[in-house]
Amino acid sequence: MSTKLYVGNLPWTLNDNDLKDTFKSHGNVVSAKIVMDRESGRSRGFGFVEMENDSEANSAIKALNGIEFKGRKLVVSAARAN
Repeated sequence: MSTKLYVGNLPWTLNDNDLKDTFKSHGNVVSAKIVMDRESGRSRGFGFVEMENDSEANSAIKALNGIEFKGRKLVVSAARAN
């Protein structure tokens, strides 16, 4: 079963493919989506990445949470269920 991650404090210039590329070295990325502002069409600075399983998701959290990425400090954690 796949695991969804919240990714915050993203650089404004990042797109969905960049986000996927950032996480793929930690496992199989099922999906990667940056949340966009409906009115302006610009990134809202956060998104979600779905990893294939818990161990890959945990690996990505350990490796990427808090790192400096294109001038911004990433926040990576398990996404909360709605």
